[in-house]
Amino acid sequence: MPESLRWLAGAPFGRVVFTENALPAVRPMYHLVDDDRVVIHGQLGSVLPRGHEQVVTYAADEIDPTTRLGWLVTVTGLAGPVTDPAEIERYQSLLNRLIPLPHDQVIRISCEFVAGIELVSSTLPRAAD
Repeated sequence: MPESLRWLAGAPFGRVVFTENALPAVRPMYHLVDDDRVVIHGQLGSVLPRGHEQVVTYAADEIDPTTRLGWLVTVTGLAGPVTDPAEIERYQSLLNRLIPLPHDQVIRISCEFVAGIELVSSTLPRAAD
């Protein structure tokens, strides 16, 4: 797993950026990283228009407010609903540990483009991977 995806896997939550009514929209989400994909869940139609696929960006960061050190990761790829009942159950059990609220849509995002930047002391930001 590339360094950026390891950072993302350790983050408690992030933000998904998608298109809603032809405008950009951002929603906070809990996630998990499964191999080279990001998995999120939400209410039906909250991110994907009624089960359709679309290109989204998922972003997370961890930056210390005092030192201003940390990292930022963005993943851009095709998001689509998970339809296999066994996969849905597996992902929901893992994601429900993060936030125990009812969600009826599990979404998997492919990691077509992954960008990570580490903010380090006394230097310019370092690109990961």
